[in-house]
Amino acid sequence: MPLEIPPAPAAAERSIRAALHPTTAHSPHPLHLNRAALTPALPLPVHQLMPAVSPEGPPHSRLTGWRFLLRSDGQAVGAAETMLTADGWAFSHFLEGPYISSSERAVGHAELLAEPYQPRLLSVPELYMLTLWLHVDIDADPAEGSPGPRDLLVPLAPAPPGIAADRAISTAELVTLLTARLTPA
Repeated sequence: MPLEIPPAPAAAERSIRAALHPTTAHSPHPLHLNRAALTPALPLPVHQLMPAVSPEGPPHSRLTGWRFLLRSDGQAVGAAETMLTADGWAFSHFLEGPYISSSERAVGHAELLAEPYQPRLLSVPELYMLTLWLHVDIDADPAEGSPGPRDLLVPLAPAPPGIAADRAISTAELVTLLTARLTPA
């Protein structure tokens, strides 16, 4: 069943398109690709797990930005991210590296699942980890919510040691793995 990809805020997409414009000032995070040939696609809200492990209850997350894959000739070759500022959505930085292909691969596998999901990204900064978060409430506000018991999380490659990449797991399973990784011995 296809994923229900939430629409990104128009200002977020405009900031990405402006950053891709060839006359845009030098970015602090340069993109080593021909910007004029890139098209933003697959906007996903990026949430950060806050904190990664909390004994007081279920995981809590907050929206930190929107990430767009950047396509050239139909292939994802990079990404661009926005952040919310006092003036609204603004371009933050470009990204390249293994999370680009891993994100695309995880989304492709998620589209084959029987149940519909709203895709999001969930960052775990303490482990330099990113997951594709498949939220069961496809009508939910993409800026709100936290991983629930029925949601699936797909750690993207490269995943931290002890956490399998490209395999969908429950929120409870991920919290158990995070607790094991982040609790001092």
